[in-house]
Amino acid sequence: MNQYQAKNIINLAIAGHSGSGKTSLAEAMLYLAGASDRRGKIAEGNTVLDNDPEEIKRKTSVSAAVAPFEWKNKKINLLDAPGLFDFEGGLYETMRAADTALVVLAGKSGVTVGTEKAMEAASRRGLSKIVFVNGLCDEGSDFYGVFEELKHAFGPSVCPVVVPFFEDGKADKYINLLEYRCYDYSEGKPQLVPMPDMGARLEGLRTAISEAVAETDDELFEKYFSGEDFTPEEIIVGVSKGVKAGTIIPVFCGDAMLMRGMEQFMDGLTWLAPNAADKAVEIAVDPDGNPVELQVNEDAAAAAIVFKTIADPFIGKLSFIKVVSGKIGADTQVINMRTGAPERIGKVVTMTGKKQTDVKYIGAGDIGAIPKLAATNTGDTLCSPIRKLTLEGIDYPVPTLSMAIVPKDKGDEEKIAQGILRLVEEDPTIRFETNHETHQMVLSGLGEQHLDVIVSKLKAKFGVDIGLTKPQVAYRETIRKKVEVQGRYKKQTGGHGQFGDVWIEFSPCDAEGLVFGERVVGGSVPKGFFPAVEKGLQECIEKGPLAGYPVVGLSAILYDGSYHPVDSSEMSFKLAATEAYKAGMPKADPVILEPIGELKAVVPGDNMGDIMGEVTKRRGRVLGMDATEDGKQEIVAEVPVAEMHDFTTYVRQVTQGRGSFTFAFTRYDQAPENVAQKVIADAKA
Repeated sequence: MNQYQAKNIINLAIAGHSGSGKTSLAEAMLYLAGASDRRGKIAEGNTVLDNDPEEIKRKTSVSAAVAPFEWKNKKINLLDAPGLFDFEGGLYETMRAADTALVVLAGKSGVTVGTEKAMEAASRRGLSKIVFVNGLCDEGSDFYGVFEELKHAFGPSVCPVVVPFFEDGKADKYINLLEYRCYDYSEGKPQLVPMPDMGARLEGLRTAISEAVAETDDELFEKYFSGEDFTPEEIIVGVSKGVKAGTIIPVFCGDAMLMRGMEQFMDGLTWLAPNAADKAVEIAVDPDGNPVELQVNEDAAAAAIVFKTIADPFIGKLSFIKVVSGKIGADTQVINMRTGAPERIGKVVTMTGKKQTDVKYIGAGDIGAIPKLAATNTGDTLCSPIRKLTLEGIDYPVPTLSMAIVPKDKGDEEKIAQGILRLVEEDPTIRFETNHETHQMVLSGLGEQHLDVIVSKLKAKFGVDIGLTKPQVAYRETIRKKVEVQGRYKKQTGGHGQFGDVWIEFSPCDAEGLVFGERVVGGSVPKGFFPAVEKGLQECIEKGPLAGYPVVGLSAILYDGSYHPVDSSEMSFKLAATEAYKAGMPKADPVILEPIGELKAVVPGDNMGDIMGEVTKRRGRVLGMDATEDGKQEIVAEVPVAEMHDFTTYVRQVTQGRGSFTFAFTRYDQAPENVAQKVIADAKA
């Protein structure tokens, strides 16, 4: 492939709902452009972009993929995003590298949650948007119904560019409103044919595109309202301006599986989609925190963002980059702004699926990959040491479904941890931690399918087999009443014995653990034994009297006791304190404390009642609600951690994927009696 300048590069993220035909559309584009020698099919597991073993097995995309091709003297970098919500991290990665979002809809399902999410993600990044309505040869497809849905959902900026003409129930003819020409695909390759009679519908579509073009330029506005028709060139230039400005969302259509409408669509991309020079101005931050505007310029100092990572035990680590400024090639000197350390670049490559092609350099506005950058992660900035800048990273969705890992083979814990840490390099939406209280390794992700893929990859890539189970909750114990008890330890074994005697006052207090004090008078317990008493109690509070959970909020005051000048020792007083703890805690009205977290759920208004009802059902307490900027409702509540395990699944089902939430621990509260009794029973079992 030739080296292209930014003005001839189009960076295109393909996004949309799962099953809308994104990967099939990408395969058709690559095949038509000659970038692949066959048109891969998802069902056959031979597509360029879905090349991961998990994707082949599941017949769906689970990670972002990249493939460039050449069309009409342009280089188009395709960035294919997964449609399943469990792999939404890939959507954020492709949007970070793209300049335009290509949102794909299925002609028989129309605007879905995946459509909305793709549009929202593109808007957050300030990307231009183009729509492709796919699968028009499928039974039940309805382009014009889908087009009306698009206008209703996204407003008057939605503008028709290519529309189908149905004849005998078939969508073989496509009218290009930019050129005002009709192409017939019934014989395979498109043939120019006379315009069909579509009556008022076609006139309405022509009016819509003319009105959209008129809004992009004062001269065109005057021409339109004086009654003159636009030339095809004026239409193309006007729509292109609107797409770049974000005021027009052009709609194409066709059928990727049957290659209908593809040439018109790809030509339209080269005419309408902004190039990398149009959209690549970014605001970076210098080491002092000052904003710096970066223009796309191959002759400037290098700066690039790492937007995706592959960490494979067989092929090694591969860092995908978008170069914002300068050039990056073999032996280019760069530093990682997160670590502050230089990174040595041995070579740079372009990726077509999993196929690597060596290139001399990746220029400003272009996309490529660098092998074997050991210390570089997704979201890092690589830049020239002579101009240190940090680019905006990637704001990933927060994982909300957690499961405890159950190793299938004993002794695999270290291998499991190392394998997951490698997977985290590829997928920052994975969270992994070891809970030192429950002694469980806890894995968190975006949903059940996400975790299932992680389990499969661990086995396939790292040879470790695990199961998943509901994580244990880290409860606490405390007391509600003050008691005074004696702890006495005496043992005679011939020769020196052991003797320690303490009186301790236990009472509740506001502390994370134990607060120890003394008010001994008269030397009944020598000062030298005070630390031993405290140490004994510190060890004791690791296990509470009810269910063996750590004790918090405990005040222990040593106020009396006795000792033996020969038989007393630090050990004997430590054991005496243990006896006092065992005797006093059951009498001090011990209770179970459960962790409580703050829930912030953002959901459509129609689902607010369902979510609030579910929060109450889960023993939660709604604290308030407020409207968000995007028209949704944010519900703030406090909910016990024990009740939140499957909340991710519930929210996704009820809101059809439109809802999201965060949940963070805030404090411990006394558990209700029925909950406490179950916790105690489970601990004994």
